[in-house]
Amino acid sequence: MEIDLPEVKAEVAAAFAGYEAALIANDLEALDGFFRADGRTIRFGAGENLYGIEEIRAFRLGRSPVGLARTLSHTVITTFGRDFAVASTLFKRVGDGGRVGRQQQTWVRFPEGWRVVAAHVSVLSAGMP
Repeated sequence: MEIDLPEVKAEVAAAFAGYEAALIANDLEALDGFFRADGRTIRFGAGENLYGIEEIRAFRLGRSPVGLARTLSHTVITTFGRDFAVASTLFKRVGDGGRVGRQQQTWVRFPEGWRVVAAHVSVLSAGMP
């Protein structure tokens, strides 16, 4: 298996950047398009466990669009072959008391493009690395 093929890594990096832009803009239609429309898609959030695309959609519809801007650091995207990738990053939000967020996504290439099939978001207390 080939790891980090440059053209595949560039595709996933572009999808990841598109997701981040949609997240900050609270573009619900775009956000929905980045996740696999499937009952097996999972998103574990800072305060929620979402099973299936319908629960993920409902969460996004109910979430406040205020304070979504953030800065990323330590982003690592690793591709495995041509159709599977993992993206991990740390993030901070202004006014969040120095807490550090963590985000990890599993991306799979489908005929319609790269989609997240599993995601995890958590937040560490201030002062944690």
